[in-house]
Amino acid sequence: MQVVTIGNRTDEPPKEETREGNYFVSNYPPFSFWKPERAREAIAALDQTPPADTPLGIYVHIPFCRKRCHFCYFKVYTGMDATQIEAYLDAVRKELALYVERPIIGGRKPRFIYFGGGTPSFLSTKQLGGLVDEMKRLLPWDEAEEVTFECEPGTLTEGKLKMLHEIGVTRLSLGIENFNDELLRANGRAHVSKEIDRAYRFSRAAGFPQINIDLIAGMVGETEENWRETVRRAVELAPDSVTIYQMEVPFNTTISKEMRSHGEEVAPVAGWPVKRAWANYGFSEFEAAGYTVTSAYTAVRDPAKAAFVYRNLLWAGADMIGLGVSSFSHVGGTHYQNEHQYETYTDRLINGELPIFRALTPAPLERFVREFILQMKLGSVSRPYFLGKYGVDMNEQFHFELSAIRDQGFLTFDDQGARLNRQGLLQVDRLLHQFFLPEHRNARYA
Repeated sequence: MQVVTIGNRTDEPPKEETREGNYFVSNYPPFSFWKPERAREAIAALDQTPPADTPLGIYVHIPFCRKRCHFCYFKVYTGMDATQIEAYLDAVRKELALYVERPIIGGRKPRFIYFGGGTPSFLSTKQLGGLVDEMKRLLPWDEAEEVTFECEPGTLTEGKLKMLHEIGVTRLSLGIENFNDELLRANGRAHVSKEIDRAYRFSRAAGFPQINIDLIAGMVGETEENWRETVRRAVELAPDSVTIYQMEVPFNTTISKEMRSHGEEVAPVAGWPVKRAWANYGFSEFEAAGYTVTSAYTAVRDPAKAAFVYRNLLWAGADMIGLGVSSFSHVGGTHYQNEHQYETYTDRLINGELPIFRALTPAPLERFVREFILQMKLGSVSRPYFLGKYGVDMNEQFHFELSAIRDQGFLTFDDQGARLNRQGLLQVDRLLHQFFLPEHRNARYA
């Protein structure tokens, strides 16, 4: 593979206020480069026979919520009735049935299943049971190492949690975000603090192997005092893992629309230095309680028992089929996304078509960059790994970039690879843009 020299760069330092736009880097090349006219590339990828050693995962997007959070940019719907929800779930079942007929499945069984949203726990036990039974019939889960299910605390009951445990959920993720009721309301969250305590207690009693809780540093209205109290209460819960995100304000959120309507460029949330300091405080407090930081966002109580299989395999190039409206997939080296409107998505499946909207097949060097930047979020990358898999020497390909970040005091690198320190890890998403190839820099991410 040819090494592309990116050369000296004279980009201005990033502004430290929180502004409208995507901060979190979840894939590469940027989504804005995925095009409808390339959707046929996804069909071609599905007709390939997969390499025997490529893991397979399934993502299921459940787009229903009690309320839309003011910072949410995902495809979600509020106010849909039971008939509309059942029609959607039927479409998801049809979509999986179409996939299992494709050569890309090749007899493989999923290593991980991830129910994300939206709010998967918004579904009733009857709706969940019908969906899961059909999914297991079409593509058995007996080889799955992890089944993750995202939950909003106010939607959980003892009965629903018992059912989630019975259907095989191994990693329950609770979207707590904060413990302050006033702050939760200001950010559009549907739950309140008393629902957190009840949901967590019921979840522990149900016996899930791993319970994760999500927190967000720097939400609208956050203060130093309140954040410290949020961290204290989170540590007191003693979850198996905790995820701490730093608040971003992507396009098409309620907050960003309000900003544009008032001609404001700076979001009404803390700046990035403050959010980094708050996230660092959270991780430090969990470390003091015996936790280990395993990525830019995650601390775990016992690394041997709390592996995040979905993340680890996806960031190492696994295939993942995304089911549901607007879902993203990565199959046979091709990225693609489903139709992003409920009606278009369901109509295409009623007509027996896969609802693929846009796609992109990255070049080999782009696939290398994708894995490199995603694994940087783990805090270290291995030079021998990338040499063996892609034939690319990361120290040559990114000599300028690695040297610049090292000189800023955020990482070290040698013959074995690169390692970010805590300050580098806390702002890794900002740093990752330096590794984008020239044609992808300064472009809209999503």
